[in-house]
Amino acid sequence: MSYQTRPETMERITTPALAKAFIDEQIAEIRKQVGDKRVLLALSGGVDSSVVAALLIKAIGKQLVCVHVNHGLMRKNESENVIEVFRNQLDANLVYVDATDRFLDLLAGVSDPESKRKIIGKEFIEVFADEARKLEGVEFLAQGTIYPDILESIKQAEGKKAVKSHHNVGGLPEDLKFELVEPIQLLFKDEVRVVGEALGLPRAMVYRQPFPGPGLGVRCLGAITRDRLAALREADAILRDEFDKNGLAEKVWQYFVIIPDLKSVGVKDDSRYEGWPAIIRAVNTKDAMTASIEEIPYAILHKITARITAEVEGINRVLYDIKPKPTGTIEWE
Repeated sequence: MSYQTRPETMERITTPALAKAFIDEQIAEIRKQVGDKRVLLALSGGVDSSVVAALLIKAIGKQLVCVHVNHGLMRKNESENVIEVFRNQLDANLVYVDATDRFLDLLAGVSDPESKRKIIGKEFIEVFADEARKLEGVEFLAQGTIYPDILESIKQAEGKKAVKSHHNVGGLPEDLKFELVEPIQLLFKDEVRVVGEALGLPRAMVYRQPFPGPGLGVRCLGAITRDRLAALREADAILRDEFDKNGLAEKVWQYFVIIPDLKSVGVKDDSRYEGWPAIIRAVNTKDAMTASIEEIPYAILHKITARITAEVEGINRVLYDIKPKPTGTIEWE
């Protein structure tokens, strides 16, 4: 599968006027490509898929079917929030699929991050195919692919070692039955946000922090277990809650917790307590190709540490990753 590269002459979208021109162009392209057929959209609720949803609704209206798949790797209350915003507030044609057991059974015992990404990506396509069989006239699959996804995966086609595969790029099977609709595939993340604002999406949605397609699956390092996944979900919710309370939510581009598959000795209730470490990562970036570390005040770090170790079963220490990209990546897997 080949991917289009961004022309050097393509102007960066930095203003409402440029965003409107892009929107008008993409609406025309979508209508030309899709015609009177129906489109399935992989709707995660993040800014990328939300912008694609808004573009498609403007272009083809009820021909769009939004599918939100809960693969069991979502953040706490993520799926509930997606349903509330898109079905109840935006009146989208939304199909909710709880595929938790389906995904976690396939991922049992799989520790290699690239294998996890490909399993998750392939199963997403299978889920969409299952939903498509229930509908008539569906020939297209829409995705929120953006340019950094392509840049980090396209190296494989050039015989180079990719940074990582993305489920919507490197993980797609060769026999994909849908024709892809990817209207923002040449945009960087900051441009996607400008387009989102021009489309009238809620600010909280436009500036929602990025969340990888494989979800918590690439933050629960190594082979995923349900107990460690549950601990990760709770620890991540505490981090996000404290960032909201302390004015860091919009100041930091992306912040999350990672839990590796290792334990250390700690003390709890005057007894030996073996637990996992929760690793905090908080970065700022404009294009996701490089990233700097946000300096979190120690008082806030202490509060987060105290809450996670007291409230989350199985975690006995909290660490803070201060490595920028490069040589680190934004995610760990």
